[in-house]
Amino acid sequence: MAQHKAAKKHIRQTFRRHAINKKNKTVLRRQIKRLRTAIENKDKKQALKLLPETFSVIDQAAKKGTIHHKTADRYKSRLNKKVSSIPS
Repeated sequence: MAQHKAAKKHIRQTFRRHAINKKNKTVLRRQIKRLRTAIENKDKKQALKLLPETFSVIDQAAKKGTIHHKTADRYKSRLNKKVSSIPS
């Protein structure tokens, strides 16, 4: 157990950051899953509707530091490629 005041504060900060990051990652995963489901069902109209929403969630997660900005770019690139490959 932490003895110093600074160490106790660090523990509190870690718990707080962990909770925030967990919430952000959950939101991110759910949104990506919704888009991937639309892609698997070959529903281009739904996928095109979900794409900007998903990009927004990805960008927010990257901005908050939950995921790295290059990881965010990679997600967006791969999802965009998959949506574009759906036949009309």
